[in-house]
Amino acid sequence: MNSIDSDRITITFTQSPTLLRLESKTGNRIWASILSLLLWLLVSIMASFYSAPNAFALEYNKEILIEADFSKRDLTDSSFTKANLRSSNFSHSNLRGVSFFAANLESVNLEGADLSNATLDSARLIRANLTNAVLEGAFAASARFDGAIIDGADFTDVLLRRDEQDKLCKIAKGTNPTTGRNTRDTLFCS
Repeated sequence: MNSIDSDRITITFTQSPTLLRLESKTGNRIWASILSLLLWLLVSIMASFYSAPNAFALEYNKEILIEADFSKRDLTDSSFTKANLRSSNFSHSNLRGVSFFAANLESVNLEGADLSNATLDSARLIRANLTNAVLEGAFAASARFDGAIIDGADFTDVLLRRDEQDKLCKIAKGTNPTTGRNTRDTLFCS
């Protein structure tokens, strides 16, 4: 009988070389390590699902979402390009980086919403409520704000057409509670 010994495994040849018997000195420890590794992988996978951010960029492009309720939601980087959102509620929502390109936002409630770096180009914000909204860095060229409520809104670094800026300066008042900036100052009103 021939034997080859190692620290962990003993291979023994019996009278017949076709019969190979594998005996593990540390078999229980190996199985415990394997099970521990599998349990660690399972816990890691489950933790990644539960610790994932609650916001996933969604696409609502060209959707008809009249009177939809998106209040108090995290919609970071979502897209509402050319969507009809008339009379919808986005109050106190995180809309950072959201695209409202050419969207109908007529009579939409954006009170307290964070629209930082949002795309509002060619959007219709007619009679929209932007009370205390933060629009810092938003791109709003060709956006229309006829009849909008902008009390306490922060327009810092917002790209606006000069005629829309003049229109907003006529009604601008208040200070944004989040940024502490005066609405008139953020619009460079004289």
